[in-house]
Amino acid sequence: MTTLTLPAVAKLNLFLHITGRRPDGYHNLQTLFQLLDVGDLLHFNVTTDGKVSLTCDIAELQTADNLILRAANLLKGLARPEQGCHIVLDKRLPMGGGLGGGSSDAATTLLALNKLWTLGLSREQLASLALTLGADVPLFVHGYSAFAEGVGEKLTPVILPEATYLVVTPDCHVSTAEIFQHPDLTRNSPSISLDTLYSSPWRNDCQPLVEQLKPIVALTLQWLVEYAPCRMTGTGASVFAEFPDAASAQHALADLPAACRGFIAKGVNQSPVLTALTDTEFTN
Repeated sequence: MTTLTLPAVAKLNLFLHITGRRPDGYHNLQTLFQLLDVGDLLHFNVTTDGKVSLTCDIAELQTADNLILRAANLLKGLARPEQGCHIVLDKRLPMGGGLGGGSSDAATTLLALNKLWTLGLSREQLASLALTLGADVPLFVHGYSAFAEGVGEKLTPVILPEATYLVVTPDCHVSTAEIFQHPDLTRNSPSISLDTLYSSPWRNDCQPLVEQLKPIVALTLQWLVEYAPCRMTGTGASVFAEFPDAASAQHALADLPAACRGFIAKGVNQSPVLTALTDTEFTN
């Protein structure tokens, strides 16, 4: 049996500006995606029964709508009839936190099965397929930190300081659809250019609305700002702060509020999945 184990890393939105609403109902945005060295882990076992299946210890993730299965079935149409795969998801990232875990899982699945099934698709071809699964999925297929525009799919690679972050997720669920449909969401931020990226003020346009709708997010930010400047990532509920080193991040993590979970991560400019694709983890 051919097997492959790959990470599916998290991302942070170092800022998120919404610059307008499109005729199709989606939003134009600008954001800076920072990849992290922490994420889920996926194990791929090739089968010869032509079937795609998923196992996870979180029952609610084992549905046909799971992005992992949707990604696998996208590629299944290009594979030989007998080619199948059983996928085991080791879910480590909090769900619905704005960290991109589901999108990253889907991207890792596309990369893994392209290799395991020897489909020979280019990174650009995989990214085009990825966009049909979600706006964040191409980021993880390309595997680099990036300045993003459009709905998040227009990516320009950037080199960012590989900083240390404390990521904290309060115990609440934030609906991305609800936030983007809400009448009080800021939708008129002025566009910035790559040239002015680092001299422009950064914020998350979703944060004030989420703080209003989910007071626990506001309380978590009030706690975290005592240690370092902080903001929310994506549509939440996760928030983050940059620290000078792991020891100072660990000091804050030790005082984590009871209704939160947290982890320390390092920012990376290239996803570990790209390295792992050529690693000895690929075995026959």
